[in-house]
Amino acid sequence: MADIRPFCACRPAAGLEKEIAALPYDVYSRKEARAYVEKHPGSFLAIDRAETTLPADLDIYDRRVYEHASEMLHSWIRQGRFIQDPAPCYYVYEQTMGGRTQTGIAACASIDDYDTGVIKKHENTRAEKEQDRINHVDICSAQTGPIFLCYRQNSTIEEVVKKITAQDPVYDFDSDGGVRNRVWIISDPVDCDVIRTAFAGIDSIYIADGHHRCASAVRVGKMRREQNPGYTGQEEFNYFLSILFPENELKIMDYNRTVLDLNGLSVQDFLKKAEESFEIIRLEDGSKAPLPACKGELGMYLDGRWYLLKIRPECKSDDPVAGLDVSILQDRLLAPVLGIGDPKTDSRIEFVGGIRGTKELEVRADNHNGVSFLMHPTSLQELFAVADAGRLMPPKSTWFEPKLLSGLFIHLI
Repeated sequence: MADIRPFCACRPAAGLEKEIAALPYDVYSRKEARAYVEKHPGSFLAIDRAETTLPADLDIYDRRVYEHASEMLHSWIRQGRFIQDPAPCYYVYEQTMGGRTQTGIAACASIDDYDTGVIKKHENTRAEKEQDRINHVDICSAQTGPIFLCYRQNSTIEEVVKKITAQDPVYDFDSDGGVRNRVWIISDPVDCDVIRTAFAGIDSIYIADGHHRCASAVRVGKMRREQNPGYTGQEEFNYFLSILFPENELKIMDYNRTVLDLNGLSVQDFLKKAEESFEIIRLEDGSKAPLPACKGELGMYLDGRWYLLKIRPECKSDDPVAGLDVSILQDRLLAPVLGIGDPKTDSRIEFVGGIRGTKELEVRADNHNGVSFLMHPTSLQELFAVADAGRLMPPKSTWFEPKLLSGLFIHLI
């Protein structure tokens, strides 16, 4: 049973939502973040990446960075740039991109559900990335970046959302990338009870994106429990900021790979080794990227041209992890042929979200005389199967678009 409860969000004052809302902190490099904040000083990125308004030579993990973030956040609250709803609410958050709409519910999820496996993960986290957000959440006493969760379609929740979205939204604005964002407030206690009860009947909730933010929020909650041995379990630090979407409205994009060299092999020797696990189809027009039509197909850009690869039947697997296309590519080609033993740490491999397009794959491969792979997207059903089995996907297996904006909902703890 999932404990998904309403909360009193801190959110932008009317008219400031477009100025404040920002893409997640981790989609920017340090240079990109600083440049963006210089152009948009009122953006929430100035709080999420507080080093952007401090001396450029300061370590981004210096405690002063997090203290500065806290000062800015609470200053903006005092100035009235943020307001806080007086009673716990749920919030409907709708995003429309490229003609497709996904509608989620902003709420707070239980750290205990994360520990017991009601909230399921499919990726490992890295300690240094966790520590960054632990410091940010703890020193700010606020969760500022929502965790992207998904659940299996539920008609009861659908009915409430349909009723609420027939009303006028409190926010309606376009963000970078041509994404339309709309927000409604669910404040009626009856509607809130219906939603909470419906979620309580759901056995499994899945992390789609935000594994590091989630793990960090849980860690801070446990730290606060140690600091408050008489805690009741109802304190805000026992819950973390989330936006939950039904599976039928989500889309996973391809998450592609570029290896920056051929591990000492010639093009012909590499192709010969690749043929052991993949049928390699030389396209008549090698200048155009093939669109992998189904699981088991992928594109490959090598030596200035595109190929279509099909995984050989004997290389496929019914195992939920080993059978993933990204796993087969890693286990059959990247590791044994190209020498990419640990894709999480090897500097010779780069991961490219599908939103960047195939031209990016060509440029990266050409610049390094390497090879790029265009993947068929991992499916939500594959994600569920891995998480239900208590297993983990290889790194960079899923890319969700559009990204959830930060700064629209803040959970004070």
